[in-house]
Amino acid sequence: MNIAFVEMDAIERRIVELKLEHGDLGLAIDALVSAPVHDELQLKRLKKRKLLLKDQISFLEAQLTPDIPA
Repeated sequence: MNIAFVEMDAIERRIVELKLEHGDLGLAIDALVSAPVHDELQLKRLKKRKLLLKDQISFLEAQLTPDIPA
């Protein structure tokens, strides 16, 4: 088995995991925002974590995209 394919498969699995966590955080944020009283600090932390996950997903997806010469 080619090492590159193994690495790509691992990256794809990690992307799926991160997307699931990103979606879960979105639901948690929505639930927190809709509560009449909520913790602003917790909300900021969740949003920051969600943004970090988005950045990680973008970085990993870029690794799967082959470089295209200009």
